[in-house]
Amino acid sequence: MELLIVLHNVSSTQRIIDFAKLIFNLNINHFIVTKVGGVAAQAGVPEVSKIAYKNNKSFIILPDLKDAIELFKPDAVYLFTQSAEKKFTKELLKDKNRVMLVFSGIETGFNKLELNLGEAVKIEGISNEISSVALAGILVYCILNDGNILH
Repeated sequence: MELLIVLHNVSSTQRIIDFAKLIFNLNINHFIVTKVGGVAAQAGVPEVSKIAYKNNKSFIILPDLKDAIELFKPDAVYLFTQSAEKKFTKELLKDKNRVMLVFSGIETGFNKLELNLGEAVKIEGISNEISSVALAGILVYCILNDGNILH
């Protein structure tokens, strides 16, 4: 199964850099960022490009989440927000070849239009919103290492 990791709507340089370091160190080959703005676009993108090059990984920047979905054509799109009703489980990954995991780059999360582009899910056992970097770290590690947090 191929995991496509997306950071959507980010304006923080530090967040995009931390996210990239996490994703590349978990040995994910493609890091996709959509709707980059502010300082993240000016300073974060060049820095992440250097990190990607040094690690022989691909870093893709697209205007919007819809573009990423159209380009990569995943079998499933999961948007992670701890305010979702549905719990993310390993069963959701069954029989899927290409799965897109989307994390919000801003504290307010996804808007209603963005939530309609995939399925909103949460990780059971985490009660409050945590940073997208921490959430992605927990989730991707568990998926890759068959962790028991995803029942």
